[in-house]
Parts: sequence; C-alpha cells; structure tokens
Amino acid sequence: MEPAQQLRSRTTTIPGLMLFELPLHGDDRGWFKENWHRQKMLDLGLPDFGPVQNNVSFNAARGTTRGIHAEPWDKFISVATGRIFGAWVDLREGPGFGTMFCAEMTAKDAVYVPRGVGNAFQTMEADTAYTYLVNDHWSAEAQKDYTFLNVADHQVAVPWPIPLDRAVLSAQDKSHPRLTDVKPMQPRRTLVLGADGQLGKALRGEYAGEASVEFAGRADFDLTSRESYAARDWRKYSTIINAAAFTGVDAAETADGRAAAWAINATAVARLARTAVEHSLTLVHVSSDYVFDGTADIHPEDENPTPLGVYGQSKAAGEIAVATVPRHYIVRTSWVVGEGRNFVRTMAALAAQGVSPSVVDDQWGRLSFAVDVAAAIRHLVDHQAPYGTYNVSNSGERASWAGVARDVFRLCGADPVRVKPVSTADFATPGTAPRPRSSVLDLSKIRATGFDPAPAPVRLAEYLEGLQP
Repeated sequence: MEPAQQLRSRTTTIPGLMLFELPLHGDDRGWFKENWHRQKMLDLGLPDFGPVQNNVSFNAARGTTRGIHAEPWDKFISVATGRIFGAWVDLREGPGFGTMFCAEMTAKDAVYVPRGVGNAFQTMEADTAYTYLVNDHWSAEAQKDYTFLNVADHQVAVPWPIPLDRAVLSAQDKSHPRLTDVKPMQPRRTLVLGADGQLGKALRGEYAGEASVEFAGRADFDLTSRESYAARDWRKYSTIINAAAFTGVDAAETADGRAAAWAINATAVARLARTAVEHSLTLVHVSSDYVFDGTADIHPEDENPTPLGVYGQSKAAGEIAVATVPRHYIVRTSWVVGEGRNFVRTMAALAAQGVSPSVVDDQWGRLSFAVDVAAAIRHLVDHQAPYGTYNVSNSGERASWAGVARDVFRLCGADPVRVKPVSTADFATPGTAPRPRSSVLDLSKIRATGFDPAPAPVRLAEYLEGLQP
C-alpha cells in the first residue's frame, strides 16, 4: 500500500476557483480515493455549497473538447479515469471578467468552480471520465441562464494542447459567442422583505444604487401567501433579509392581532426558513428583545427565550424556525428608531406642542437606530461572519423610556422636567401587553466580528437634528 497523501488545496488567479489534490490509496488492484469529504473540504476553505446532483462525463476519444460553459450553480469536479487539460474563464460581472486559468488534472485532482466561472476541458487520453457535483438540479429552464464562451476565442486564447482543428468538438461549442459578445453572468440577488418599514427603509439606504439588491414591501411579496413563494425563481437569489414583522405589541393581545402576529412572525418565517433550506440561501431574520422576560439585567445571545406576551412568543417561534437554516443570521434588536412612527418622534412632537407626557421609568434598554442595524446586517453578510444569533443595538449606558424622553426634550430645547416618570404598573391599562423590565442586549458578539455600534446618545442627537424643518 502506498503511503497516504495529505489533502491539499490551492487558490488560483480566478477568485473562488480552488484546486484540490486528493489522496489516492493504491495497491496492485488499483486505487481508492475519498472523492468528496465535506468537512475536510470546509477545513481547507471550500464554501459549504450544498451539492444536490452528481453527474459523470465520459469521453471516448483523446482530444475531446467541451466548453466553455458557465452554469448558474457551483460545481466540484474530479477526474475518475484518464487525464484532462482544464481551462476556466471568469464570466462573472466585475473586474475579473475574462480572466483565464489552466491546469492539467488526473485522478488525484479536483477543482471547485464557482457559479459564473466558465468550465472547459480537453481529454489528453482516450476513455477519460470525470464526475461533478452541483448544487442545483439541471432543467431546461435553468439552461436559459447559462453563459457560454467560444472555445476558440482569440482574446482569452486558451492554450489547448491539441489544436482545435484536430480536436473533437460539438457543433454547439463551435458556435458560442466570442468574449466581446458575452453578457457577463450577474451575481445572485439579495431580497429584502419588509422594505417599507423603519428598518426596511434603512436597508434601502444602506444598499442604495446596488442592482443586485431587490426590495419588496407587502404589495410586492406577501409573506403569508404561498403564491408569493411560488412566483419567485429562487435560483437567482443568494440571500433573504427579512425585516417584515407584525410589531403591534398591544394589538397582538387581541384575537385578530394574535392571529396576525403568529401568521407573520412565526408561520411565514417558517416558510421562509424552508425556502432557504431548499434553495441553499442565507436567511437574515430580524428579531426582538421581547423574546426575553427582562428579569436579567443584560441579555446574551445564548439566553433561553422567556417571552411574556403574544408578540414576544411569536417572535421566539420565528427564531426557532430560522435557527434550522444552515446559513442564517438572527439579528436581535430593541427599541428601534428609524423613518416612520416611533417613540423618539412622538416625544419630539410632544416637546414642540408643549405637552408634559407621563413616561415609564422602570423599563430599561438602549435605542437601536435603524441605520446602524442595517449597517450591522450588511457587515455580517459581507464579512461572512459565523452564522448564528447576534444582538444589535446602539451602545452606551442603559436608559429608561423616561430617560430617553428627557433627552429628547432637552435636545429639542424643551424643559426635560416636563417629562413625568411613572411606573409600569401605574401606566398599564386593560389590554396592555407585558413588557420586559430590561431590554439591554449584550453587544460583545457583534463587536467581535469588527462591528462596533455607535453610541445611542450620539445617534439620538443626529436623528433629532435631521427632524428639524
């Protein structure tokens, strides 16, 4: 038995294209190899691309040339028998468009080809076969999204070992367009749901001008409608950001509100989670401090949910569904302030009207400005932070609702003494939902990824400045 080789990988001149050397275990009978080992590949930097179909290409003649095809999925290719000359061309939109990389491959070699990179090969021996895993199922409909490049393109100039006039080619591969006529493959899209809410509007600003990000309000995508899901070609997406929610905390305690809260915050989220699993999507879901009862002074991500009311219960159920998705981010936030109706706007209006409001002084937390939550979401996705749950609010000392109201009055030029502090018990009325005593979220995990939320007092001053006529 020959000594076992170590599994090795190396990068190439095309971003995302990776070559692997697979250990062959041989004796006088032949050889054996682990053609695919998910964990070992992940350890070497391969994306967890989730293959769903295995194909084999057999080529009887030496000089058989296939390509250059860029399919709308990722591939992991290895040689089963024989030897090939492989050529890969980046056909994705971007500065690398047209970049070529070549390498010879035998049974000990494999290559990971990301979506949009054209794959081609020429057999150097007769009876050559290779096998490839793909992370989407072939269909005639999917073939419409292929990008093709002529194997004889002079600009790319693949150095084929066997001249193409002596090679075996299909009529189709001879007729593909030249590089100057190729339409680059567009990146997969990000779908933002709930795009008309406070956070949704902030996400619109965060991703303004980016063609690969699509925004959908309820009129564009109804989370509770099966038809909305069936109408989407999910192969075109890589990420869903769910900023949609039923947020009527008190309304959720009524019969109609209870049904709506569970339909939007739990049942619809479970359907989103199932969609993400089926199509290997990243799901970003925005949750709430209301999943906790507030008995702890500060809430880390791994604290068990203990929701008090219907709203918090429905949000906790949504979190449980999202956590089943292999690629997920649960972004848990509190006391959101953005473009739209919110506590800060209400207090600013009361300050301007000369009203002296009574405000609860025994519930504690930090404001979460929508612009910072949106930036945190983008940070997690763009930096490919470890999947899981992240608390996101603005930083700084905790404050009570009454304390925030006093700050708003002061910054608006009104006397903060006009804010009258009251207890939760005194403020509550029949039908009022229970609230967490403490909504302070531990921010150490999001900070460990390199994102440090701005102090809440700084953002509050900026926000109120922006409200001035």
